[in-house]
Amino acid sequence: MSSLRRKTPKIVLTFATTSDAMALEAAARDRGLPGRMIPVPSELSASCGLAWCIPVEEWSTFQQFTEARYEGKFELELY
Repeated sequence: MSSLRRKTPKIVLTFATTSDAMALEAAARDRGLPGRMIPVPSELSASCGLAWCIPVEEWSTFQQFTEARYEGKFELELY
């Protein structure tokens, strides 16, 4: 059995400002929603350098809760 991690599909949200990123992180944590803050992947660019990463299968749940302000939404294969 291999212990290597595999890339899986993720939704990555980028932000125009750090304050937008921090607001989304706080709201997600308060509501117990999936995801985590990551540095913007090298394939993308964003003004603030932060991105929110969500497993693709969690997107509809996440989207229902929030009117989050984000700059872009991308689907990438990430660890």
